[in-house]
Amino acid sequence: MNSDMSKQIVRRYLDEIVSRGDISLGAELIADDVVFVSPYTPEPITRREALEAMLAGIHAAFPDFYLREEAMLAEGDLVASRWVAGGTHTGAPFNGAPPSGRQFEITGMSIYRVRDGRIVEGWVNDDTFLMRAQLGFIAEPPAVG
Repeated sequence: MNSDMSKQIVRRYLDEIVSRGDISLGAELIADDVVFVSPYTPEPITRREALEAMLAGIHAAFPDFYLREEAMLAEGDLVASRWVAGGTHTGAPFNGAPPSGRQFEITGMSIYRVRDGRIVEGWVNDDTFLMRAQLGFIAEPPAVG
């Protein structure tokens, strides 16, 4: 599979599953035995169903959740994406906290490995500290400057 095809698969995953919450596309775009590492999971996720459940939980907590791609690079079976994500905590509890009505917007990057037309590995790194501060889970640091 070439880099352009891998980018198309990751772009669909980010747009349709992550941003829009269309979990029904999981079997098409995510391998059953995917390995996924994220700041939001204490241990790596090792099954598609667990990844879908995590994403459904994010959409349940943040009904207006969005992820907007800012840049994407690919080489071979690896695809890197830089993005902005945000939403308003008006739905289900998130990390044990009841809905606050507060909004967040953070930046992040992720790398995915694509094999046989599906994502088999994913690594996410984002500004979790800022997200937690914006949602009121921790105190925001003082402004610099």
